[in-house]
Amino acid sequence: MAVEIELRGARVRYGPLEALHGVDLAVPSGAVTVLLGRNGSGRTSVLHALAGVVPLASGSVRWYGGAERPREITALDTYRRSRLGIALLPAERAVFPSLSVAENLTLLSGTSVPEALELFPELSRLLPRTAGTLSGGEQRMVALSRVLTGPARLLLLDELGLGLAEEVVTRVHAALSALVDAGRTVVLAEQSLPPEPVRVDVVYELRRGTVVSAREPV
Repeated sequence: MAVEIELRGARVRYGPLEALHGVDLAVPSGAVTVLLGRNGSGRTSVLHALAGVVPLASGSVRWYGGAERPREITALDTYRRSRLGIALLPAERAVFPSLSVAENLTLLSGTSVPEALELFPELSRLLPRTAGTLSGGEQRMVALSRVLTGPARLLLLDELGLGLAEEVVTRVHAALSALVDAGRTVVLAEQSLPPEPVRVDVVYELRRGTVVSAREPV
């Protein structure tokens, strides 16, 4: 299976604390990869390392993006990686709170409002509202709209169901499956595997900043 992006010997430090201890991890193209682990396991740090949110203390990030040979992107910041086609949905601070919902969808991300409303019709009455005044679940839908209806080929999603009703999560999982069927690549950081019939191709289990297993789901 072709690789979309990979970490090699990745170490991430937050001050004196080392969050990732030389992680090797390859994300296959056109597939769903799940980073499985408890809080503090390092799964969020893996997403942030891939997206360029945190620098590597050592190691490298290699981007294939549909090419046969990788490009070293370790030194690229988040903005430049987003231009390559990498989109991150963080677990927190996922909207621009001082902007309206409509501005969050269009001004900075280029998302089509009709596409966003097709996925989340709940947002139609909220378009003029300031995003910072929304509930946690409403903010999550705004953030997901930007990621799921945008052009990125690699989607990095940290606990995508936070604050969302079960029916909405089911809708999001269906949208992700359609994107993967169309050739996109998805990485989910979760505490447990998504329920069936969500497609999962590869599972990396992390514990205390180390990959303890890499497998296909049973």
